Amino acid sequence: MNELSSLRLKRRTLLKGLGVIGLASISPCAFSLTSEQKEPLRRIHLKLTDYQTFRSTCAMECLHCNLTAYVYQKKLMKIEATEGFNVKCCLRGISRTKWVYHQQRVTTPLLRVGKKGEGKFEPITWQQALDLIEKNIRATIKEQGNEGLLLSTHAGNMDSIKNDMGKAFFDYLGGSVKQAGSLCCSAVTAAMMPMVGLRYADTRDTIADSRLIICWGNNPAVTMQAYFKNYLRAQEQGARIVVIDPRFNETAAKADEWIPIVPGTDTALALGMMKIIIEEQHIDADFLRQHTSAVYLVDAKDQLVRADATDSESYLVYDCTSQSLVRHDQAGITPALFQHQLPTDSGYRTVFETVYQQAAPWTLDRVAAETDIPAHTILRLARDYATTAPAMIVQNMSGAQRTEFGTYVAASQFYLALLTGNIGKRGAGICDAGGARQMAKFSPIIPPAPAVKKITPIPVSKVGEWVANDRPYPIKFWWIMTMGVMTQLPNTNMVRKALEKVPFVVVADNLMSSTALYADLVLPVTTIFEDVSLMAGVRSHYVQLMEQAVEPPGEAKPDYWIFARLAERFGFGDVFNQPIEHYINACLQGSGITLEQLKKGPVLPVSGDWIPFENGVFRTPTRKAHFFIEEWQKKAFSPVVTYLRVNESPQGSPELAAKYPLMAVQRKLARSIHSSHGMNEWILEVQRNKPNVMIHPQDAQQRRIKHGDWATVFNQRGEHRAIAVVTTHIKRGVVSLDNGWWEQQGGSSSHVTNDAVEALGTGHCCNSTLVDVRAEG
Repeated sequence: MNELSSLRLKRRTLLKGLGVIGLASISPCAFSLTSEQKEPLRRIHLKLTDYQTFRSTCAMECLHCNLTAYVYQKKLMKIEATEGFNVKCCLRGISRTKWVYHQQRVTTPLLRVGKKGEGKFEPITWQQALDLIEKNIRATIKEQGNEGLLLSTHAGNMDSIKNDMGKAFFDYLGGSVKQAGSLCCSAVTAAMMPMVGLRYADTRDTIADSRLIICWGNNPAVTMQAYFKNYLRAQEQGARIVVIDPRFNETAAKADEWIPIVPGTDTALALGMMKIIIEEQHIDADFLRQHTSAVYLVDAKDQLVRADATDSESYLVYDCTSQSLVRHDQAGITPALFQHQLPTDSGYRTVFETVYQQAAPWTLDRVAAETDIPAHTILRLARDYATTAPAMIVQNMSGAQRTEFGTYVAASQFYLALLTGNIGKRGAGICDAGGARQMAKFSPIIPPAPAVKKITPIPVSKVGEWVANDRPYPIKFWWIMTMGVMTQLPNTNMVRKALEKVPFVVVADNLMSSTALYADLVLPVTTIFEDVSLMAGVRSHYVQLMEQAVEPPGEAKPDYWIFARLAERFGFGDVFNQPIEHYINACLQGSGITLEQLKKGPVLPVSGDWIPFENGVFRTPTRKAHFFIEEWQKKAFSPVVTYLRVNESPQGSPELAAKYPLMAVQRKLARSIHSSHGMNEWILEVQRNKPNVMIHPQDAQQRRIKHGDWATVFNQRGEHRAIAVVTTHIKRGVVSLDNGWWEQQGGSSSHVTNDAVEALGTGHCCNSTLVDVRAEG
């Protein structure tokens, strides 16, 4: 019965993935089970009332679409998009049954008995596993101190409980080494927080109102697929969609224009656009005066001028009415914006003029030479953006900011929106990732630990190198959860060395992942629909209760159960062993949302469409947007956006480029979320099951690479094997690599990616990578 039922569901999912049938509402006989009898087969028809239904959400770093599970006789039979939710889930969501019942599911604690990476383990009991963990934590703290403990978490599960519980547990131990920055979007955070005072502020609710949408280094047809209907609606209503990307991506296929660009040169393009917008007087001067720091004064030493050195918000401006220096927030003033409005001997300039000084040298010819975009295209793009209202830039953690100076890339896009007043309005702004936490206040689930040692973190992109080389401390115990370090961290060979070096590595996962192969102890953890949790995050506007639909297989436990058991052994169990509802209620405190409301379905914290920074009210202490960022200045970087060439590029490193002349960019696929779903059976049926490398025909011809051949991408860090896709859909001199392949599938493209640290945001520089490609055979 199980085999026949599985075959039927497999075929139906395949058809859905190909778009042959829709996500129709379930009829009373939509599910059926075939009995295990000899001919003739007897089919048992079930009514909808025969099933129990439960709701949850895809918890990895995606859009957190709400899912409904159908359970019959305690078995998860089917998953569909929740009726009435604002978006429909994709094939990854409805195929989660194959994750729950995966043949590689970890169902009991496993202790390594072979070499790391061999995949040889023996099952042990939870009692034995907890004993080992306690023993190794105590030994590490005694011999090495808390500096010997390392915690790695990321976006494999973004619910509001599990990662926070893990971080709190290690804080209650007295502290541990943690990762600094993010693989996704540290550069965006480093730009947005000082500039506008809020991270994760998206404009998705009003995309359809835009008249010009610039998808800049971003591919929303894949990364925002549930909301791509809003883009198409805008297009139907007359909007133009422009894609700026080295690759002709899935969004470009639907767009009105594709503008290929040299990777890492996006800030040069933005500065060139600013020059045109300012010099052709397309700026919104009133908006700049009222809602931004453009009017603040800068002295000859490049310092912001304040009325009171003890008051950080007492910025001075020059009032054209009284012809005197006054505080920026004084009522009834007309602050100077342009240099000619200041007294000739004042010794000051405005922030606006400081911004213009950086943009002024970027002539059309210079921008064209740097970006390889035709001058006439640059001019038209700048004019279109400045004169089309409303216009929106889609940034959404773009690949453009995953470079060595990605903070300036992200900030430059906000500069364009602020200069033109294209922010805080319907159809305008910068579309970033965003969720319920921009709309409501949520609280910590665990009280702060009484004493946490200050320990130097490891930049996330340097985890492999630093751990392998005992920086800043020798790591003796490494806990990895919600993160595939062997597939996602850059410079995979160095990550492997780090995993092999650490004496005791614990990996909490639900599948035998690439990282789990290198663990000393693998802990089986639950998937969604196997425990109760809460999603109040930064990807969906809705707060969602994650209900338990079925019992987990074997001995799998929620991450929070594991930390509760360990906390009991270390003397603070009362903080961690409360019922899960206790932590859900703690998180909801201050939000105005209750658990009882969530039991009835997902809750939207606000009514109506969400418009970040509506009417020009920002989240900074001054309520104004800032162009001049003193935090950058303290790190010896320009306090306003400037252009710096990325180091790992043909122009930045000519000698390295002589060996590895191609620039590599990473591509996200519809088949997986990072490496999540990478081994999902239905996904592998519907999507391709081998990695690709996109390469331009001229680059392929030089290397005697033919379309469809296996090829090897390589550099000084390692190699990545993939099938060559020879196409003009990639810029010449650039190759595109797939993200997320497991070691069991041949290995991730992260084997070759740059592990440099982004200068201002401590982030990832994967798209500042030089490689070459050779044909196999």
